[in-house]
Amino acid sequence: MDQLERARELLAEHPVVDGHNDLPWALREQVNYDLDARDIATDQSAHLHTDIPRLRAGGVGAQFWSVYVRSDMAGDDAVSATLEQIDAVADLLARHPADLRRALTADDMEAARAEGRIASLMGAEGGHSINNSLGTLRALHALGVRYMTLTHNDNIAWADSATDDPGVGGLSPFGHEVVREMNRTGMLVDLSHVAATTMRDALRTSTAPVMFSHSSARAICDHPRNIPDDVLERLPANGGIAMATFVPKFVLPEAVAWTHSADENMRAQGLHHLDTTERAMKIHAAFEAANPRPMATVATIADHLDHMRETAGIDHIGIGGDYDGTAFLPQGLEDVAGYPNLIAELLGRGWSAADLAKLTWQNAVRVLRAAQDVSRDLSARRGPSHATIEQLDTPTA
Repeated sequence: MDQLERARELLAEHPVVDGHNDLPWALREQVNYDLDARDIATDQSAHLHTDIPRLRAGGVGAQFWSVYVRSDMAGDDAVSATLEQIDAVADLLARHPADLRRALTADDMEAARAEGRIASLMGAEGGHSINNSLGTLRALHALGVRYMTLTHNDNIAWADSATDDPGVGGLSPFGHEVVREMNRTGMLVDLSHVAATTMRDALRTSTAPVMFSHSSARAICDHPRNIPDDVLERLPANGGIAMATFVPKFVLPEAVAWTHSADENMRAQGLHHLDTTERAMKIHAAFEAANPRPMATVATIADHLDHMRETAGIDHIGIGGDYDGTAFLPQGLEDVAGYPNLIAELLGRGWSAADLAKLTWQNAVRVLRAAQDVSRDLSARRGPSHATIEQLDTPTA
């Protein structure tokens, strides 16, 4: 049996829990949520990285669908757009009940696996989605959101982003209260996109396991979106999980400068660099044809996972591809059907079946279950917080 065939067998038993997929935003941008125009029951490879046949081919058993909204949206506009994203995921689940199962708990994930369906969870990407309101945070949890990335690419009033200038120096007092309330509700604290100072502050405050839904190792590629070793080393004590992403500009040092030029080209055309509309993808393709890009490969991602396993331990790593949230992907991981190629590469590097089961399925399920346990304990001891950012972050005379 070759490595690829063995990888597929392993994924049939322990499928991938992917920490981050931006399909809802791609559907918004491309077709304004017209699911007839992008029927993911059929091959959508001309438009998307994701559809049900390719999820099946890739051995995906659970997906955190990102209900991302751009960080230049603010206030109630950001909240409304997040609700529209949640509504889009609900539409997807209603449209494809034989393949997708709504999941709110670790038990739901296991039940979906037993039924042969893909467990579908949601993660909000950026604290701007709650508009400085703990009540809004709880409302998102009630609607099924099971993690929130504390920031996206820009700082918010209470947390610093990895790709912005320092603001509050990590988490503000209100930011710490957000983390505590996320622990109480059972919403996972996602530290992808945040500054290293924010990561460390959140780890000091969180009594539940944290996650990095789509971040790789800074020691392998020195990009601020990646996780420093001292933070990876703290994951075992916290119980959390770091899910390696596939975005070339975060994983391949040679791709960083090239991607900056590609993003500048998009902005010169009046487009956002995360735009995945048909026009935007044609502009990306033309730029790449004129400026061949450095190619990340499956081996590039495996290098990150090797380092993350060595630094954080096998119990604290996972996968978060960021499909449909990036224009470029590594060779062999061009869409969601590519996961067996990664597992085959890791098998070739000597990873055991037990290690791979933890990477793909068991670690993520354990982390969600542990967050539920912490929530049950905290909810029995205290009620919801009604603190405001004005109360906690306004300096006293």
